[in-house]
Amino acid sequence: MKVFISVDIEGVAGSTVWDETEKGKDLYDYFARQMTREAKAACDGANDGGATEIMVNDAHDSGRNIDHNLLPKNTKLIRGWSGGLFSMVQELDETYDALMFVGYHSAAGKDTNPLSHTMSTSLDYVKINGIVASEFLIHSYIAAYLKVPVVFLSGDKGLCETAKCLNKNIVTVAVKEGKGNSTVSIHPELALELICEGAKEAIIQDRSKCIIELPKEFNVEIRYRNHKDAYKSSFYPKIIKLDENTIQYNSNDYMDVLRMMNFLI
Repeated sequence: MKVFISVDIEGVAGSTVWDETEKGKDLYDYFARQMTREAKAACDGANDGGATEIMVNDAHDSGRNIDHNLLPKNTKLIRGWSGGLFSMVQELDETYDALMFVGYHSAAGKDTNPLSHTMSTSLDYVKINGIVASEFLIHSYIAAYLKVPVVFLSGDKGLCETAKCLNKNIVTVAVKEGKGNSTVSIHPELALELICEGAKEAIIQDRSKCIIELPKEFNVEIRYRNHKDAYKSSFYPKIIKLDENTIQYNSNDYMDVLRMMNFLI
């Protein structure tokens, strides 16, 4: 059984301010280790559920945060960024039996994590068909395109609640909750236990119920914090400029949507 695990840092237990997520900054080493530990917990749970091959994508910032030595031997680790359309799920394809997300965070524009953002900190929000889109949603739609079940998510409480609205069968583990510019987190060791248990549960369930339905059409709205970014992006083909800071893109092909995002976000 092949399992793909995409891992971020802004949704791991305890991470609260940007310095904790950036190489060379205060407490980064601690949270990079927690990111690794939570990835390992998901791998262990997947293996307990019957996984034979696991691909782990280090999907935060430089893509060079996870210590591969601490992961199980049946894992491969993607480091760095290829620049391809699949971004945080690079190398995902139809051969995978399950997709998991670990350490993920709420979308730009949401108040449920002080580190909320979507692909870039230069955006106020991204909306797909009127829904505020998180990195989890954007990449879950890639899984839907490939018909790979999205079975597990760990991260902040707000994102976990949103995931249940997308598909109630996704197993979620909320390790923290945002309160203004603060977080309330469970103990890091408890987070590891719950992630391991949740990942196993996610694997042994009827995964066919976790295949997400891909919309047939896509209306994408992107609002930039700086008006000059909207102006520059307005020259991309088929872009409509709605106001000084907001652009719109419409397509019935999700690969076209990803291509647009790859250039404009």
